[in-house]
Amino acid sequence: MTIDLKSPAELEKMRAVGRLAAEVLEMIGRYVAPGVSTGELDRICHRHIVEKQQAVPAPLNYKGFPKSVCTSVNHVVCHGIPNDRKILKNGDILNIDVTVIKDGYHGDTSKMFFVGAPAEHARRLVQVTRECLLKGIEAARPGKHLGDIGHVIQQHGEANHYAIVREYCGHGIGRGFHEDPQVLHYGEPGTGIELLPGMTFTIEPMLNAGTRHTRLSAKDGWTVTTRDRRLSAQWEHTIAIGEDGCEVLTLRDEER
Repeated sequence: MTIDLKSPAELEKMRAVGRLAAEVLEMIGRYVAPGVSTGELDRICHRHIVEKQQAVPAPLNYKGFPKSVCTSVNHVVCHGIPNDRKILKNGDILNIDVTVIKDGYHGDTSKMFFVGAPAEHARRLVQVTRECLLKGIEAARPGKHLGDIGHVIQQHGEANHYAIVREYCGHGIGRGFHEDPQVLHYGEPGTGIELLPGMTFTIEPMLNAGTRHTRLSAKDGWTVTTRDRRLSAQWEHTIAIGEDGCEVLTLRDEER
C-alpha cells in the first residue's frame, strides 16, 4: 500500500477542486423535483462543471461509466446511472455523487436530496446516515486509526437499527480518483493504518434500512441496489488530515 501524503501546495489544489465539487451539489438542488429525470440532472451538472467551472467530470468514461454524475434513487445504494427514463416522483430520496477534476486533482462528494415530501422513515434514514458521516469526520485526527472512523460509523448506524454496507467504502484521493487507503465504514478502534498529516481521503457511509446485503446489476455492471429492495442512503465528503484535526475539503456553504 502506498499512501500519498500531500504537500501544502497540493492541499491548496485539493481545496480548490473540493470547493468546485461542493458548488455542483449546491447548484443542482433547485432542479431536484418530481417530474424531473435523472438524465436531465446529469446534463445540468455536466454543463456546470465543463462550461462554468472549466473542469472535468471524473465519472464520465471512468472504466466505462457513461455519465458525469451518479444518481442513486431509493433502494439504489450507489453508482446509479442517470437516464431520461428515470423520472423522480414525490417521496423519493436521491443521492447525487459528484467528482470534479481541476488542475490534475480530484474532489469527491455526495449529498442526499428529498424529492417532494418523503415518509418519516426515509427522512430518518437520511438523517442518521449524515450523522454517521459527521461522527466519522470527528474521529479523523492525526494519531487515530482508520478503524476508529469505521467503528464510530458502525456503532451509530447499528444503534439506530440500520445496516452498514460493507462492499463499498471510502478511499484515498488526489491525483488519482481512487488511491490508497480504503476507508471502511465498520471496524475496531485502534486498528488499521495510523492517520498522518497530509493524508486525503473520502468518508462515504452507506446505510440500509433492511439488511446490509447488496446486488450489482448484471445488465449495466454499475448500479448497486439493496438485495431486499429497501431504502439506502449515503453522504460523502473529501477530507484532509491536518496537524491537529481534519479539514473537510468539500464543505458546502449550508454546512458552514
